[in-house]
Amino acid sequence: MNSRQRRGVILLVLSVLAAFGAFAGVLSVIRDVNSKVGPEVAAYKLKGDIAPYKELSADQFEKVEMPERWLSDNAVTDLRQIRGKIAVTELRKGSLLQSDMIVRRPELSPGQQEIAIMIDAATGVAGKITPGSTVNIYATFKGETDTAKDQSKVIVESAKVIDVGKLTALDPDRDDDRSSRRTQTEAVPITFALDTADAQRVAYAESFATHVRLALVGQGGDAAIPRGDRTYTLDEDK
Repeated sequence: MNSRQRRGVILLVLSVLAAFGAFAGVLSVIRDVNSKVGPEVAAYKLKGDIAPYKELSADQFEKVEMPERWLSDNAVTDLRQIRGKIAVTELRKGSLLQSDMIVRRPELSPGQQEIAIMIDAATGVAGKITPGSTVNIYATFKGETDTAKDQSKVIVESAKVIDVGKLTALDPDRDDDRSSRRTQTEAVPITFALDTADAQRVAYAESFATHVRLALVGQGGDAAIPRGDRTYTLDEDK
């Protein structure tokens, strides 16, 4: 082997060693990045805006992979967590789903049934009644004769709200006596969990009362209303 061949072999060996060195350097950088970033896990991003108090479904979310250490402790990493859950507020497109954004949808207790009525959006507790709220239901009735007094009655106390629907335009063509006395043009369907007797009271009031209104009950304020305070006439303030 002449000197030129020896130089070629030496250069070839040096090139191989340099390549191994570069490869080892890349592996070292990758290991360093992995040690800093950590393993990746699944997270879920909203495909679009989600209205509050609506039940969630898997097709509303897009799966993304993110380093586990970059996620907050309450990030949702398994979509099974959304079963039977609703959004507690409006969720924005592109946000990562967090467990504190959702709550379990209120459910019926044994012996209860769902009943929904339309509540005037203007005179109801607009924007404050949500699934899980407790309300007292009031109804006002016109006197049956010219001399009879108009009355306001508590027809159900401590009713549990399990769903709040979308704002709906009322039918302007209805011409029954009750609707003709109304001035509202929009209402919200609200669903309650009630026993049979209370459901009948609500159905009666929705059909025959001049107005049905809700009073939001604050925490610790769900004590029984005294019987003497369940009916009111204007004469009581004279």
